[in-house]
Amino acid sequence: MAKNVVVVGTQWGDEGKGKMVDWLTDNAAGVVRFQGGHNAGHTLVVGQGAAQREYKLNLVPSGIVRAGVKCYIGNGVVLDIGHLLMEIDALEKGGIEVQSRLHISPGCPLILPYHAALDKAREAKKNADTRIGTTGKGIGPAYEDKVARRGLRVYDLFHPQRFADKLQEVLDYHNFVLTRFLDAESVDYQRVLDAALAQGERIKPMVTDVSAALYALHQAGKNLLFEGAQGSLLDIDHGTYPFVTSSNCVAGQAAAGVGIGPSLLHYVLGITKAYCTRVGSGPFPSELDIGVAGSPGQQMSQKGREFGTVTGRQRRCGWFDAALLRRSARINGLTGLCITKLDVLDGLEQLNICIGYRLDGQTIDLLPIGADEVARCEPIFETLPGWRDSTFGVKHWEALPANARAYLNRLEALCQTPIDIISTGPEREETILRRHPFMA
Repeated sequence: MAKNVVVVGTQWGDEGKGKMVDWLTDNAAGVVRFQGGHNAGHTLVVGQGAAQREYKLNLVPSGIVRAGVKCYIGNGVVLDIGHLLMEIDALEKGGIEVQSRLHISPGCPLILPYHAALDKAREAKKNADTRIGTTGKGIGPAYEDKVARRGLRVYDLFHPQRFADKLQEVLDYHNFVLTRFLDAESVDYQRVLDAALAQGERIKPMVTDVSAALYALHQAGKNLLFEGAQGSLLDIDHGTYPFVTSSNCVAGQAAAGVGIGPSLLHYVLGITKAYCTRVGSGPFPSELDIGVAGSPGQQMSQKGREFGTVTGRQRRCGWFDAALLRRSARINGLTGLCITKLDVLDGLEQLNICIGYRLDGQTIDLLPIGADEVARCEPIFETLPGWRDSTFGVKHWEALPANARAYLNRLEALCQTPIDIISTGPEREETILRRHPFMA
């Protein structure tokens, strides 16, 4: 019987989803992206020694590095075709066949140059306290156009006159905003039109009714893997609003973002670091000062190489937040957890876990809704002993240090979700499996 698995980030993104999607792809016939855009960054490490290769992906699903696996970009993804084509070209130059295996929904909203111009101009106009910290890639403005029903979609590209007419109307509007309100330069209509139509011709062979294709695979008894981008606490509805992304990052979006029924989502795997990180602005109750020499925060930052895949920005670091994870587990309906980067904590004498907060004189054990409330939370910590031995590359649960196992057992109890996988390094083989998502 076919089984479908959804992989989501459970914190503020950058949890290590790419490696786990790649690892799970061994049991899948297709890998599917269902939301976000090229603001997502997934890093894969494949092979060992001199044969080791690192792949940084933004739009192409992580399953692409597995030969024979089909990859799908669903209608919930906002698509910058120029960036997608650069990604395809880079992968194919490295010997990976992409175009015959990548399938793009005709319903994907397009990210066009004026979206990025709006994104950057808006951030520049705000003061430092109100900036969201976007990647400046046009993700938010593209989703705005979609919801406002003025967006252009992939299928429009194949009707040149219709595309040209729609583009003229929407660009007149956005150029007015850019020049009159944001004090920025206008975007040239003809340049956008010519580039978009040329790019459309290149992707035309890859455009597929993704909903129908996935349903056919399921009916044929094939397993599917749905790959989330960003993290659950960046979700536009359930995250620390307004310091969030512009799409729904939770597991339920896998259904709407590709066009299948929720009954076809059988297992939800939540990826979480053994500590916590965040890029950009927004509240972070368990945050540590990463600038203090020799401190746990600095160790997390340096040993964890905590820099954004897309932007290169340094990530903020803090202790594991179980109250945050409890919220994430509920909004995603998590079946199991995968813990990543456990080795970053190796050598620390003691570890803190945020088990709840003090807010307005009360003790709460669940992350509040909205950034303003979260910003006023005072974390409550529980302390556990650390361990000296290395956990890097460990492949069996029993081989982990006793205190590392105790730490993981405590996280499992606090989050009320079983830990089914522990990732102990970036390579595929550096994984401890306790229960397989496709076989659970």
